[in-house]
Parts: sequence; structure tokens; C-alpha cells
Amino acid sequence: MANDPRPTEDRHVPVLLQRCVDLLAPALAAPGAVLVDCTLGMGGHTEAVLEQLPAARVVGIDRDTQALELASRRLERFGDRFTPVHAVYDEIADVVADQGLSKVQGVLMDLGVSSLQLDEADRGFAYAQDAPLDMRMDATTGLTAADVLNTYGEKDLTRILREYGEERFASKIARSIVRRREERPWTRSAELVDLVRACIPAATRKTGGNPAKRTFQALRIEVNGELEVLSRAVPAAVEVLAVDGRIVVESYHSLEDRIVKRTLARGATSSAPPGLPVEPETHKPYLELLTRGAEEARGAELESNPRSASVRLRAARRTRPTPDHLLDRTAVHP
Repeated sequence: MANDPRPTEDRHVPVLLQRCVDLLAPALAAPGAVLVDCTLGMGGHTEAVLEQLPAARVVGIDRDTQALELASRRLERFGDRFTPVHAVYDEIADVVADQGLSKVQGVLMDLGVSSLQLDEADRGFAYAQDAPLDMRMDATTGLTAADVLNTYGEKDLTRILREYGEERFASKIARSIVRRREERPWTRSAELVDLVRACIPAATRKTGGNPAKRTFQALRIEVNGELEVLSRAVPAAVEVLAVDGRIVVESYHSLEDRIVKRTLARGATSSAPPGLPVEPETHKPYLELLTRGAEEARGAELESNPRSASVRLRAARRTRPTPDHLLDRTAVHP
């Protein structure tokens, strides 16, 4: 259970909160409209939707049981307008079907690590405080970060650090991780921070914040299968959207944003062969992009919520059902 005594609403400031609500609002105005909040966290976005859009109800998904408990307590005043579900969000089609629905009017994804996970020292997500090397979003299952560090080969560690952390010194760090575990197994985050710092040249450490940031990001992504989940989840979310339904996605690093961009751009592009005099109806785009590129946080948002600095927000509206000839290629790989 959380060891932070603050009320849930004081522990997390949702990123681009009003912008998300405004983008979703046109699809959630009619009675019975349903939003799936794929990354419920501590419920800030969902609370705003339920407060501002009285016709809507929300199905909130999270793999983190602690987040579900905190959010459910925060949102209990909304009664049956809110339904919590313990699942990974690439299971959105099953979650929607289990609710007795075929389509929904809105989908929201606020990706990355939550304030709850960062602020709970014993979860091991934050490089700024010593903790067990866990990093699981669902602490009830799966490999921990310590398991990865203690069992993966040098080649795989290098790949993870390079691909998921975009770490220039990936091979050196991986080699040092393997050499160090021959003496004693990895258990604590502070030890990893010290090792990474020692592997990165002093001149490079002068800029870019904590030198362990990229390594921790890479381990977190690997432990939770984040990019694989996202590559399945975004196409699946588009598929459960009703016509005129809307999807809003907030990403926090380029790897996430690239997957989201490709999926939405594909839906907003004609699939007709070039040169046809008339575009067949079945080849017309099935999404309309609602943002010009990726929107970023600015001004007061940045000042009041430093965690919004890296956000990239994209949104789209469903214009028609997915053509049958596209249904077999909905997965987008990083």
C-alpha cells in the first residue's frame, strides 16, 4: 500500500488535463457515451471527464493494483459511472466486450511511468532514491529489473540500453553490469546509478541531467514490455472506437510517439492504389487527425507541472469503420 500520506488528488498533476478533456468532449456528450481510460493511474483525467461531461461514464484500466485502489477510492462518488478494471491496456478489446459493449466513444492513453510509481521509493522506478530494483507496473507478476540485470547476456543488455534508452555508452554499461554481477547480484538502484555514472565520461555528465536516466528508462520499458504493449494497444483502441469516437494519446519519449504517430497517420491516409481516377469508398481514410503534429506543453503548464516537459499529445477522430482489407495489418511495430 502507498506510504505517501497525501490525498490522491494532491500526489499527481495530470498532464494537459483540460486539453485532453476538450478533445474528448464532442464524442462524450451524448447519454451513454463511454470513455476507456487505458492508463487510469490515480484517476485525474477520469475525474475531470466525469465532472465536466455528465453524460459520460468511464472504464478505467490499469495493470497497477495500487493505482486501481487509490483511483477507485477517489472516484467512488461517481457511483456506477466509473468501472475499474485490472488489465494491461492492450487487452482493451476484451475489456470492452466484458462490459457488454461493441464500441466506445472515447479512448485516452497517458503513457509512461506514473507519479505514483515514481514517488513510491520501494517500487524502484526513480534513480534519485535508493530502492530495490523492481520497476514492475504490476507488482504481482513478471520479471523485475534485478532479474533482467542478473540474467540477461551482455548482448541483450546492450540492445535494450541502446534501443529503449538511446544510450550512447550502452555497450560499456552492459559490459560493466555483467562484470559486476559476477561478484554479487544486483539488488539496489543506487548501485546501478553509481555504475552508470562511472561508465559515462565526465564531460558528457555535465549536461542532460542524471546520467542514469536513460538506463532506468530502458530497464523499465523492458520489464513492462511497454513498446510491445503499445504497438498492440493503439490499433486495438482504434478498432473499438465507434464512428465519430475520439482517441487521445500522451507520449513521453520518441519511441512511444513514433508508434502512435504511425498508427494514426496510417488511418488518416488513403489506402487506394495511386493513379485511380476515383477513390473507392473502402479505401478512404478511417481517421481524421485532430492535432497538427504532436502538441507540447507550454507556458503555465510547464511552470506548474515539470513532468509535462516531455509530453507529445496526438488525437484523432474515427470517420468510418475500418475497411476489411486493412484488418489483417493493424499491428505497428516500434
